[in-house]
Amino acid sequence: MLPHSLPRRLFLGATGTAVCAAATRWPQIAMGADKKELNLGIQMYSLRGYKVDQALVHAKELGFKFIEFYGGMFPITADPAVIAAMKQKVEDQGLTISAHGVNGFGGNPGENRKVFEFAKAVGIPTITADPSPDAFASLEELVKEFDIRVAIHNHGPGHRYNKVVDVLRAIEGKDERIGACADLGHFIRSGEQPTEVIRLLKGRLYGIHLKDFKEMKANTPGVILGRGHLDVAGVFAALEQVGFPNNGALSLEYEENANNPLADIRECLKVAEEARAKA
Repeated sequence: MLPHSLPRRLFLGATGTAVCAAATRWPQIAMGADKKELNLGIQMYSLRGYKVDQALVHAKELGFKFIEFYGGMFPITADPAVIAAMKQKVEDQGLTISAHGVNGFGGNPGENRKVFEFAKAVGIPTITADPSPDAFASLEELVKEFDIRVAIHNHGPGHRYNKVVDVLRAIEGKDERIGACADLGHFIRSGEQPTEVIRLLKGRLYGIHLKDFKEMKANTPGVILGRGHLDVAGVFAALEQVGFPNNGALSLEYEENANNPLADIRECLKVAEEARAKA
């Protein structure tokens, strides 16, 4: 059912043929002919209880090939030596940086530019973001200049990007490189179905934070994937249906048990792999 608050032209823009055409700008998700193959990374916030060097080792040992950094582990910097050192650490572990965030953007074009310059220097294709309304004028110019995508991240109830309609309104009429990073756990907290969110964001979905919550309400604990309200197999089926890009940031994120999360993350990864095989 079309929500009363969602303009018809916006709904069609998110789900119709125009967006399907726009989506061809990015290749289909590269999971291979074998559905058991899975290009799934990890949001490094999941490993925040470790120093960055150890966190990278854990990411590799867990079996991930892609990582999404956050500012607490890899701060925005213009120092080429710091950037080169971190890139080398990532490369030494055989990892690839898929995204960085969540980064705030505001009405200062110079400050916004610094984030893009950092992303370009590091080689990051997607900036996960929480832009204020006055940020979009400069973001429109920056995504064109740098050819780097901005993916708006939802933070759940009380946030300006609470519902998927809030994200759709924000990106309506904007450059196609301004899209969404759908935090599926936070959408659950906002009372929305993740698979429907994915379909509504078709063509503008450049990131996923794959996590689950016990209940569909604002205050609820995080759980192992599939033990709450996340239809994990349905999520992967929906990602294939919408043509999620192969260099999009598909990041498992587990926020519980910060000081000893490895066993839980392994279980989440196992659930994801099994669900992907069934999708």
